Amino acid sequence: MVKYSPALDSTFGALADPTRRAILATLMLGQASITELAKPHRMSLPAVMKHVRVLEEAGLVSQKKIGRTRRCQLAAQPLKEAEQWLSQYRAFWEGTFDSLARYLSQEENKGDK
Repeated sequence: MVKYSPALDSTFGALADPTRRAILATLMLGQASITELAKPHRMSLPAVMKHVRVLEEAGLVSQKKIGRTRRCQLAAQPLKEAEQWLSQYRAFWEGTFDSLARYLSQEENKGDK
């Protein structure tokens, strides 16, 4: 039976957009305002705010209003949960690569003979 996780779906949905991934990369360096997050992107502040809202709804970003400025901060827990989910498949891929390496080694040895 397949188990669905709405939180995981939300995390991967938010990560699907390159602009949102770039925003998260900026926030890895520390807190930033919406204006600071918008600088490297050719888009309006409202467009950046929409991206931040998607990240916030996925639990990847938190916002705090200080005066007239909104400060954003990375929230790592959903990323940790996504990494844990992906790690289940790491063993499969590593085993597949090991099998491929053995096969290629055998084929190389056959070619030497």
